[in-house]
Amino acid sequence: MSPLSGDIPLEDPDLKDTYLIPRNIMAEPDYIEDDNPELIRPQKLVNPVKTSRNHQDLHRELLMNQKRGLAPQNKPELQKVMEKRKRDQVIKQKEEEAQKNKSDLEIELLKRQQKLEQLELEKQKLQEEQENAPEFVKVKGNLRRTGQEVAQAQES
Repeated sequence: MSPLSGDIPLEDPDLKDTYLIPRNIMAEPDYIEDDNPELIRPQKLVNPVKTSRNHQDLHRELLMNQKRGLAPQNKPELQKVMEKRKRDQVIKQKEEEAQKNKSDLEIELLKRQQKLEQLELEKQKLQEEQENAPEFVKVKGNLRRTGQEVAQAQES
């Protein structure tokens, strides 16, 4: 009954293609035809990866994401970098437009805020310099002030 035994005539044009199918070329094993109880029939082995709960959950999630169109994208690194630059440029343009659209009041408030911050920084620097100055410099400064106060008191 196998095609190799010569039961099928080669003249039939419809059956010539059946020889190209791999199942007709390969010989079938003997244990399928025999119901010999002494033979141990092979069973398909269970793949422990596919039966694991984590693998099943991951596979289910990937299928759902693919249906939604959220499949992970394997883009080249150059394309990822170019897209990131484009996003950054768009964000920068939006910020610049927001800066241009500020009112005069907002601009003045920002200027005042910057001036106050600069003054605070200068005060902090002066305090740090005075705290870190040697003792004789502090005493000299005190003597100058007292000398100036005495001079002003005499003039008045």
